[in-house]
Formats: sequence, structure tokens, C-alpha cells
Amino acid sequence: MNDYYENPGLVLPENFPHGEVKWKSPSNIALVKYWGKYGPQLPKNASLSMCLSESFTETSIHYKLSKGEPQRDFFFEGKANDAFAKRIWKFIDSLDSIYPYLGQLDLQIFTQNSFPHSAGIASSASAMGALALCLVDMERSFFSSPKKDEDFVHKASYVARLGSGSASRSVYGGYAIWGASKSVQENTDNKFAVPFSGKIAPAFENLSDAILMVDNGQKEVSSSLGHSLMEGHPYADDRLAQADRNMNDLSKAMVSGDKESFIKVVEAEALSLHALMMASDPWFILMKPETLKILQLVKKYRAQTGHFLCFTLDAGPNVHLLYGKENELEVIKFIEKDLKPLCHHHQIIYDTMGSGPEKLK
Repeated sequence: MNDYYENPGLVLPENFPHGEVKWKSPSNIALVKYWGKYGPQLPKNASLSMCLSESFTETSIHYKLSKGEPQRDFFFEGKANDAFAKRIWKFIDSLDSIYPYLGQLDLQIFTQNSFPHSAGIASSASAMGALALCLVDMERSFFSSPKKDEDFVHKASYVARLGSGSASRSVYGGYAIWGASKSVQENTDNKFAVPFSGKIAPAFENLSDAILMVDNGQKEVSSSLGHSLMEGHPYADDRLAQADRNMNDLSKAMVSGDKESFIKVVEAEALSLHALMMASDPWFILMKPETLKILQLVKKYRAQTGHFLCFTLDAGPNVHLLYGKENELEVIKFIEKDLKPLCHHHQIIYDTMGSGPEKLK
């Protein structure tokens, strides 16, 4: 286990009260992807993401001092879920050197998403983000630490990262960077994410994200498998160099308001991710025919209208369309008329850039 935030010897007093803590954490969509990791969930390249508003996880933890063998219960959207519970308790156990006192507590965890689990939205990011925020909030309640708000979110990002790399970015609103990228900004770190410090141009301040549900099935390739495929990948070194260039180019575009460069980088990142999967061993083709049709139609629409609209994808067939307030009505008409028929059951989730996590009463 890491020693970065270890708290050896921390125990709870016998008169410890019972309580509850609840947080809402958003999902995020990576614009520059991290693909490949090492050690304890550390990224081989820096990534940059946009926090979402309406796609989030709410998690609450009920706790009390155990009188014997600690009791543990986990409920996903009101029901017991053995598969999710196994992952959550394995994660909790892995935090023993950071939170040794969790073994003294009876814990009940309740969690729910605002979006379908298979929607092509990073559910592990929002789920682990919300869980980490609860755990760090419990620590602050028990031991009055971390005291500073900046230290609080850094530790939440650190803990979330251990459960899911992309979750490190879900403890922030707006844009966040995870991974050492000193040429972009000085305070970046592999161990936790930080907010993007540049002054964002108005064109990119409040982007919308239309999530086109091409397929609502389970992911064909898990994130863990996808990252492992970068080990010995024939294009791994080239990819790391490309990601570094794209981080620089995208950060400059976001500050200067260069829409053309923004589109170029974001779409190249999405296509590179899928190209890497197609060139891996074993190989995977994650796009569907409808995915390719949507990408072609977006490219054609942009050439005809000049409107700001670009796509990105995670490791799956569903498409995220990013666009600004300018020409928003025309873009939505295009989505509804030309792209919606290509979606599974005509399903689209409309979202926007979000302001970040929220503690709930």
C-alpha cells in the first residue's frame, strides 16, 4: 500500500457516536485520454477531462462502532448487488493503511446513479468519487483532518484514484488534469488530480454534452483490460508522445478560444483510443456501424455549417457530442433529426458541464 496518506495506529474511541455521510459526485468525460497505467493506479500519461452536471452518483455511508464482527451491507439503487458489493468491499479493505479504523465499524453503503449503468458514462468515476468523498469527510469528522479544503479534495482525489483512475478527476467541477504535465501547469501530480488552472475562453466555459446511446449493452472491454493491453503495445511510445503533444495543444486552445484546434485534438484523442484497441493483442473493435455513421454525419454537418460541434468516445460505441451555447438550437435540431434515429431506442442523454461534487444532507 502507498505511504502518501497512511494513518497507522488511528483508532476510534469506545464512546464513538453513530452517524451518516452523503455525497454526490459527477461523472466526467476525458478529452485527452489516459490509456495505460503502472504501479498503484498511476497514469502513464496526463489526461484532461470535463465534469458533467446531470450524470452523477449519490452515495451515503451509515456507520456505527461495531460490537463484534463488523457488519457490512451494500445497496445499489435500493437493492443488494453482490457483484458491485464485492468490488466495493475489496476497495474498502485495500485502504487499511489509510483508514485502519474502518475495521472497527459496521458500515451500510447506499448508492445510486442518475443515469443507466451501461450508458457509456463513466459510472466507476462518479461512484468511486462519491465513495472517496464520503470516506475523507468521515475522517475530517472523526479526527478534524484534513483541515484545509484544498487538502480535502486532494485526498479525496487520491483515494478515488485507487478505486478508479478516472475517478480522481470526478472530485472537481469544470476541467481537471490528472497526471504530471509540468509543461501545461506546475501543480500537476500523478497521485491526485487538480483543477485546470488556465483562464478558460468563453467558447469553452459551459459546453453541452449530448450522449448518443448507440448500444446499451455492457462494456465489451473493461477499463482494467484496456489499460493492460498497452503493456508491450507496438505503438505505446508513440501514444505517450502524442498524448503529451495533445495536452499542450488542447490547453492552449482552451485558453485562446481556438475552436479548430480544440476539435482537432478532442476528436484525434477519441479515434486514437479506438485505433490502439484495434492494434492491440488481442484486438477489439468497439465501434458499431451506427457509431461510424454518426461520426461521418458530424463531420459533414460541421463542414456545411461551420458550427462548433465535436465528438469524443470512451472505450465503447456510444458517442459524446460537445457543443457550445452559440448555435445550440441548430445543433440540437441536427442531433434530433439526423442522429437520433441511429441511437438504440432513439435514446439520447443531454448533459452539460458541471460545477462539481456536493455534500448532501
